[in-house]
Amino acid sequence: MKMRMLKIVLACLLVPVAASAQDARLKLPDFKSLNGKATESVHISLSPWLLHMAGAFIDDKDQDSVATKQLLAGIKGIEIRSYQFAADYVYSDADIDGVRNQLNGPGWTQLMQVRHRDKSENVDMYVLIENNVTKGFALIASQPREFTIVNIVGSIKVDDLPKLTGHLHLNLPEVQDARSSLQM
Repeated sequence: MKMRMLKIVLACLLVPVAASAQDARLKLPDFKSLNGKATESVHISLSPWLLHMAGAFIDDKDQDSVATKQLLAGIKGIEIRSYQFAADYVYSDADIDGVRNQLNGPGWTQLMQVRHRDKSENVDMYVLIENNVTKGFALIASQPREFTIVNIVGSIKVDDLPKLTGHLHLNLPEVQDARSSLQM
């Protein structure tokens, strides 16, 4: 009986610790209503298993490939949603604000916010840091005719984003633009 009571007390003490750990995985909408309106859409979901499999096929003899394999080792998931439209403002700000609001939660830190009023271009970059370790990354880039949301779960450096997008053959100019803005 004492052992059972000890387990219950221990479980009650550990629940707040587990609850305080923030998950870097954002709840991205499926944007089904936008699929028919978009001239181009990209929906990528890479699970830990798929990332592990991708790493298994990387050539260990090429120095660049080895660096990519090490980069993938720290990543637990990648979600990308990107839409382009033939006309301005086919999507509403509410479509993106639900994701942006999640980034106001504990642990998330905004690295960058770029607003270009004349062109209606917005870029927000966030990182989730826990115990001095990067746990996640998020990028939201929007223009009148397109938007992109990138969510990376796991440990990654901002400088490694272009490498990752290049090796996974993802053409995301927003990542290049965001990185250039950080270096200014």
